[in-house]
Amino acid sequence: MFKLYNKNMNTKFTAFKTPVGILKITADGNKITAIGFAAREGRSAELPVVLQEAKKQLLEYFDGKRKSFKLPLKFPASASAFRLKIWKAMCRVPYGKTMTYGELSAKAGNLKAARAAGGACNKNPFMIILPCHRIVGSDGSLTGYAGGLNVKKYLLNLEK
Repeated sequence: MFKLYNKNMNTKFTAFKTPVGILKITADGNKITAIGFAAREGRSAELPVVLQEAKKQLLEYFDGKRKSFKLPLKFPASASAFRLKIWKAMCRVPYGKTMTYGELSAKAGNLKAARAAGGACNKNPFMIILPCHRIVGSDGSLTGYAGGLNVKKYLLNLEK
């Protein structure tokens, strides 16, 4: 869960109610730096256009009007090359479809890294935008999700 207060003066945020809980979007300059859950609603005094657009796109997604996102993302500098490959491969899982962790790791170039793919999904900095909710266990079962399996199930049902 993200804190609503951030000491970095360049970082701005908005946190708002959605069908799955309160989502917080943070941005540094004109790029989104994170999307995750928050404890309460709120926002920075000055809301940059990129945050307004991200909120709009997420609300359109929840209304069933958006199937993909067009937002400038700033990935963590600490992310490994493999995690970046996993996150990029995750974006290629079509709306309404699922893929196993093994299939995802293969798409990222490593057939035997299903566990590492799971770890990368767990560290996904852009919930929903990078659709880790579309990644399932090898038997098709719903496994691990930062928002809980009930949220993962909701998102997958929304996309049907």
